[in-house]
Amino acid sequence: MSLTYLDHVNIRTSKLTEMVRFYEDVVGLTDGARPPFSFSGAWLYCGDRAALHLVEVASNESAPDGQIDHFAFMASGLSNFVAKLENDGVEHSIRTIPELGNTQVNVRDPDGNRIEIQFPANEND
Repeated sequence: MSLTYLDHVNIRTSKLTEMVRFYEDVVGLTDGARPPFSFSGAWLYCGDRAALHLVEVASNESAPDGQIDHFAFMASGLSNFVAKLENDGVEHSIRTIPELGNTQVNVRDPDGNRIEIQFPANEND
């Protein structure tokens, strides 16, 4: 078996509208087509892939065991992204991966999930 890319991450949320807005406005995903499931949700796209699946749950529904520590996307445009986060007042942390030199920018969505947006070393000017 050989893995080739992250297919999608599924997050259950009682804050569907806020989550869609965050992933569009901050992370840069696009709300797109979703099969007609019997439950509410959204599929957010990275390019032509439905990378993030959100499933709406009632606010009193307990969270499932085993939280997502984080999930990551590779990206380009580090300086523009950091400027947007700072302009929008979005808390974030930045670190460089030892030896590789890639930059990791970490943010949290409205439910507290950590998202790593990684940029190649050649953008560290």
